[in-house]
Amino acid sequence: MEKRSTKSLEEVHGSVKTSGKKTGWRKILAFLGPAYLVSVGYMDPGNWATDLAGGSQFGYSLIWVLLMSNIMALLLQSFCTRLGVVSGLDLAQASRREYPKAVNFILYILAEIAIAACDLAEVVGMAIGLQLLFDIPMFWGVCITVLDSFLLLFLINKGIRKMEAFIVALIAVIALCFFLEMFFAKPDVAEIATGFIPSIPDSRALYIAIGIIGATVMPHNLYLHSSLVQTRRTKKTRHGIRQVLKFNFLDSAIALNLAFLVNAAILILAATVFYKNGMYEVAEIEDAHKLLEPLLGTSWAPVLFALALIAAGQSSTLTGTLAGQIVMEGYLNLRIQPWVRRLVTRLIAIVPALLTVIYFGEGATGELLVLSQVVLSLQLGFAVIPLVHFVSDKKLMKGFAINWPLRIAAWLITAVIVSLNAKLVIDELAGWIKISDHPVYIWIFIVPIAVAAALLLVFIGVWPYLKDSYQKRSMVPHITKAEIGELSMPESYKKIAIAIDFSASDKKCISSALKLGGKEANYSLIHVVETAGALMYGSDIKDYETFSDNEYLESYKEELQSHGYKVEVELAFGVPKKNIPKIVNAADFDLLVLGSHGHSLLKDLLFGTTVEAVRHRVSIPVFIA
Repeated sequence: MEKRSTKSLEEVHGSVKTSGKKTGWRKILAFLGPAYLVSVGYMDPGNWATDLAGGSQFGYSLIWVLLMSNIMALLLQSFCTRLGVVSGLDLAQASRREYPKAVNFILYILAEIAIAACDLAEVVGMAIGLQLLFDIPMFWGVCITVLDSFLLLFLINKGIRKMEAFIVALIAVIALCFFLEMFFAKPDVAEIATGFIPSIPDSRALYIAIGIIGATVMPHNLYLHSSLVQTRRTKKTRHGIRQVLKFNFLDSAIALNLAFLVNAAILILAATVFYKNGMYEVAEIEDAHKLLEPLLGTSWAPVLFALALIAAGQSSTLTGTLAGQIVMEGYLNLRIQPWVRRLVTRLIAIVPALLTVIYFGEGATGELLVLSQVVLSLQLGFAVIPLVHFVSDKKLMKGFAINWPLRIAAWLITAVIVSLNAKLVIDELAGWIKISDHPVYIWIFIVPIAVAAALLLVFIGVWPYLKDSYQKRSMVPHITKAEIGELSMPESYKKIAIAIDFSASDKKCISSALKLGGKEANYSLIHVVETAGALMYGSDIKDYETFSDNEYLESYKEELQSHGYKVEVELAFGVPKKNIPKIVNAADFDLLVLGSHGHSLLKDLLFGTTVEAVRHRVSIPVFIA
């Protein structure tokens, strides 16, 4: 088992107190919030495209797909909260513990593709909204969306509750806009009821239905929710966990049902206004905006539509970039500076959006939105299968694994998702081969990728049952007697400080220090907890990172002491390049040993530097291992 696991969204992990809430409603309200951040992904501009296409082409007949997707989403999101609350891991971290390194890297790439597809929908939707409301050209609207990435940095620095309040306000704007649209459209309730009878009119309807599922049950939301529930500081007793799971399910039920109502309103609006008037090809958001005023007879209809679109795009982009951070840190155990992560996520989405606008024109953005949602749906199996395995694992879930009825329902949902996706892929490949002038290239390049994806799905499905001999890798290196050795040391240094960061460089640092000081010297192992919580609360922070880092320092100390070395440990909080010099200058050290960060130039910008800053702030020799 891995000894060190970086906590998801460490800057807000465990930042919301829940134990001090006495009354029932205040206690419930303390848990409400994470599902609202997740729910915005269920009503983003990508949903609008699939809902508009479904409503205008097939009337009310695909409402049942929305309802089915919502039920599936509620069950899967409840699994995510269970995983996060009970195990203390998000979905990406759990996958890193479970699967081999190569498989995890592929799963990471697929997760990033899903996030890019989601962010693509948000970029395009936001740009369309700006164009409709302010007549800003699509090209410049896409460029403007780069700036809203930094809004997330501002909000998250204000605390997770402030961000949740901002998202809830945007959701309220979306809901109010569509409530008024429904008032103007006056749909027939009896006809709407017929849409709850399952039917798939043709293959095009299947394509849109899968897009609706992809737009509703989003893979990045599974990673996001399993992390966000850990922002609540809760008691880890059985009664406490059971209560937290109940409150989180209530949070999910309210938020996702609200998302269902918004999606249903979009589809019903399209069916009432366009399908009934014989306009079966209104899949473009711009076309819908133009036609609302003449068909509904009010100038408010297009304004409300555009305003809701901007609110949906803005709210969704915040959660999408958070999911990107969770996936990168979870799968790769890699932390880069937050603003870089946000910018990279946004640029990955902006490039295809700009290329589409430049080469295919603004009219192609609607098809791009629908395609992005189908891509999301194709990624679902790679997130859902591991999730079901994890919440079924009795050892991981510590007595809170899902029961057999839920397990059967979960695998049925997974089978439906994978089967629909398989049919879509097969139909699309058959169509490409039929119309292509050179079908051999499809057989050579495209078909093997589809087969490889199918084999990967099979692998992640059966691996948990076959991994008896698989041993988890430790992220913190152990220090053994063979590595320490019996060394003859000079005695010029009597008191040596060693900066520890729990990476492979620790062995080099400690070995170098022992060679310089021998068994006569006194050693002090220094580690700085550099999470956002540590920056804000200092030594008062009581999160998992602090607890685990202290444990690893103590394990280093015990191992070295068992070999006759005199060792003390010091845990500091905040920025390493400030705290390490502060500790060293306050004590009577002869030497400071630091590990080389192993990168330069661009990587310094991404990861930050410590060595140079520390070297200039201390008055003793610095040895860089």
